[in-house]
Amino acid sequence: MSNARIFRCFKAGPEIIRSAVAIYVRYPLSLRSIEGLLHERGIDITHETVRFWWNRFGTIFAAEIRRSRVQAMWSFRHRRRHLEEVFVKINGVKHDL
Repeated sequence: MSNARIFRCFKAGPEIIRSAVAIYVRYPLSLRSIEGLLHERGIDITHETVRFWWNRFGTIFAAEIRRSRVQAMWSFRHRRRHLEEVFVKINGVKHDL
């Protein structure tokens, strides 16, 4: 999904929303603690806003992370298969790996 589409109704930018949700998911902090951390950085939002963002965007962000990990896995498998083919061609002997 494009960033412009999913963040179009929010005053805060996508970076702020992603950061707040990532902090909440990554570290064992309360919503009020995250509100305080963001307030120290000049971002005035309530803990309820962070909760709303987490409920709204948490699954979307998780799907993006999952998708990127799967692509990285397929890329690794492709590189490994290519390296095995190069190894076989150089040595002239086929090995089962």
